[in-house]
Amino acid sequence: MGQDLWLFEKKSIDNGFSRIAGIDEAGRGPLAGPVVSAAVILPNYLHIPGISDSKKLTPKKRAYLYDKIYDRAISIGIGIVDPPEIDRINILQAALLSMAMASENLAPQPDCLLIDGIFKISSTLPQEPIPKGDARSISIAAASIIAKVTRDRLMERYHQDYPQFGFSKHKGYPTKAHKAAIREFGCCPIHRQTFKGVKEYL
Repeated sequence: MGQDLWLFEKKSIDNGFSRIAGIDEAGRGPLAGPVVSAAVILPNYLHIPGISDSKKLTPKKRAYLYDKIYDRAISIGIGIVDPPEIDRINILQAALLSMAMASENLAPQPDCLLIDGIFKISSTLPQEPIPKGDARSISIAAASIIAKVTRDRLMERYHQDYPQFGFSKHKGYPTKAHKAAIREFGCCPIHRQTFKGVKEYL
């Protein structure tokens, strides 16, 4: 048996909380596109086989689990911060803002938050940051899958507007092909203008 992914949730339940939201973001590293966060409240002790850190899953498996989570979750909230705002406040602040937005978009609202990473977010709710939480908490792992699939689908949509950059393949991350496209075509409106690899070509 691997580690108990319900460990942090159980601790919260023991502390008297009943609606525990896991929160994670996707898209801190790309040169283009928004940063997207998801907040997920799962029914206590729900078993969905295969849920783990979205980075360890194939796109096909993520899509399958995305549907399963949407099917079974009590509540899911999404928060999206676009490139101009990322450039204005920096990527860390934008990620934390998108997490706070995701939490606020939950209905019903949670009574406590488990957050991937080391930082707290702007919220009056009790919250616990958990380093590498997407591999340690079932709720955060579920949120990581929702955030990643949501962002990937947004980038596939942007690909239709800016096909020359190949967003459907690399989702805005700094791959060789993406960097070559920026050198050739310059930047488009969804590029992050303060990022190294973009600002040199403005």
